Formats: sequence, structure tokens, C-alpha cells
Amino acid sequence: MNGLLIDYEWCTGCHTCEIACQQEHGFAPEKLLEKGRIGISPYEIGPHDLGDGMYQYEFLPVPTALCDLCADRVAKGKEPTCVKHCQAGCMHYGSVEELSEKMTSKKMALFV
Repeated sequence: MNGLLIDYEWCTGCHTCEIACQQEHGFAPEKLLEKGRIGISPYEIGPHDLGDGMYQYEFLPVPTALCDLCADRVAKGKEPTCVKHCQAGCMHYGSVEELSEKMTSKKMALFV
């Protein structure tokens, strides 16, 4: 069984995975505003005032029910488009066993 590992410690919230998914699968741009209408959807956290002039304002990508881990691409020996285009290099695709070994931080999530 394969999965998707996201290291949120290094994710910049750039939305590249979202746009790559939208283009790969032909999801209509106007549907991007509707939660769950794309294979991976960044969830907005904040802005939260942490005090001392610091704020938390992040976008965390989470696969939705429409995510099929780019089955067509993977069947051709390619990696999922979100992984290929992740500018921070914080998304990884592989077997659950392999990915679970890479989980070295509390800010990582494995999706299967």
C-alpha cells in the first residue's frame, strides 16, 4: 500500500501542490474556492496573535476524498503531481512502510 507523507515543518504554504493537482486533473478553477473540490486542499490556520508581535498564519495541504494519489501518473512510473511540484520538497510518495521510517518529526503526517 502506498501513501503520501507531508512534512509540515518545512511546508511553506505556497499552494503549488494545489495548483499542480488542479492542472493535472482538470479541476475547474472556480471550484477551488469550495473545500474538497480538488485532490489536495490547503487549510488556513490563523491569523492568530501569539503575542510579542508574533502571529501564526499558515496554509497546510491536506489530501481530500478526490485524491487518488495520481493513479494514472503512478501507473506510468511517475510520482504524484503534488510531490513532483512541491517547491519545499516536503511531500514524499512511496510505500507506507518506507514513509513511516521517514517520520522523524511531530509535524509530519502520513496519508493513505
